[in-house]
Amino acid sequence: MRKIIFSVALSFFATALSAQNYTQTITTKAEAVQPKLVEWRRHIHQNPELSNREFKTQQYILAHLKKLGIEADTLAKTGVVAILKGGKPGPVIALRADMDALPVLERNNLPYKSTTKGEYLGKEVPVMHACGHDTHVAILMGTAEVLASMKKDIPGTVKFIFQPAEEGAPPGEEGGAELMVKEGVMDHPKVDAVFGLHIESWIEEGKVFYKPGPFMAASDWFTIKVKGKQSHGAQPWSSVDPIATGAQIINSLQQIVSRQQDLTKAPVVLTVGKINSGVRNNIIPEELEMAGTIRTFDTAMQEDIHRRLKHIAENVAAANNATVEVSINKNTPVTYNHIDLTRKIVPVLEKAVGKENVQETKWVTGAEDFSYYGTKAPAVFLYYGGMPKGNDTAKAPPHHTPDFIVSDALLQNGVKIFCNIVFEYVKL
Repeated sequence: MRKIIFSVALSFFATALSAQNYTQTITTKAEAVQPKLVEWRRHIHQNPELSNREFKTQQYILAHLKKLGIEADTLAKTGVVAILKGGKPGPVIALRADMDALPVLERNNLPYKSTTKGEYLGKEVPVMHACGHDTHVAILMGTAEVLASMKKDIPGTVKFIFQPAEEGAPPGEEGGAELMVKEGVMDHPKVDAVFGLHIESWIEEGKVFYKPGPFMAASDWFTIKVKGKQSHGAQPWSSVDPIATGAQIINSLQQIVSRQQDLTKAPVVLTVGKINSGVRNNIIPEELEMAGTIRTFDTAMQEDIHRRLKHIAENVAAANNATVEVSINKNTPVTYNHIDLTRKIVPVLEKAVGKENVQETKWVTGAEDFSYYGTKAPAVFLYYGGMPKGNDTAKAPPHHTPDFIVSDALLQNGVKIFCNIVFEYVKL
């Protein structure tokens, strides 16, 4: 009996020791690859490409994977998917990074500042990694390098997803996570769980934030076209004024959030961000077009807002003798973190970067097309810090702005997180 107990205890100790060794090995290798992470990130930052135009970035990634001996293929125009089969049986874990930049003029004095130009909507525009996707690519490249060196010990298969067009494909084109999923990135082999990271300029470097359940909002885009009757600006009684009607519609739409939704259930945002009408100051125009976005975390609330928006626009227009056309496009689903899986990986995150650096966060009204992967397998999306230590969160430059900047001093933490998840998932 004593021999059996001793044998079980020894087996448990060996398993615990093995797990500890993997964690230490990952830490050592991630720290060793840190200089390369910085090099890769800065190269990509200095050579940004717009959505569905990430041709050079795609080749840069493929060349790296080829050096590592990892099987890779292309899909979704400029995307990359790579598969690393471990030496032990286990699940298929997908890790995702997005690749595209934005039509933004970079405004800083970094030595690796972007001066690249691109074409957007038929116009030449400056291009900048103003959302940190350059860091995401570097982290996943580093993760591939570390895991390739530990291939024989990996329990299962790792699928690396380098995704284009997270910011949205150009008008008339397909792209992003939706197209990746459509072309089978979550199949062959079928993915058991998928994980993603996003750097944030307002979170201190080294920190990792998570939230079980709905994390980032569904993003819907709407357009309201108001048609009236044109007249001289001095004779408004001869017109049906689409501008005055549009103003009433905008004011009435605010009631949807402030008076018609139960905000204790989930947050709601409704924003009109664009209005076009008129050609000069003394002509009441015939038409007005406004466009905006709706952000929700609950499907029932989402559908109710769609109904109310259309009802308000049509009835306000009718009250002014105008007509209206309303279109609403469901752009991106809610980024939903599988509740049980998210809770289970918290200790893994703490092991990777330290318990003091891991914390639960709140709803985020921004949107992420990572949500499409979650329709095919349990998914977890995390935020990690890019703000230099000691900086003021309130003064951190927002994403999608010319002043956006993140530190690459601790990109190794992203590698540690991904690698530890790969090794620990089978035990969850």
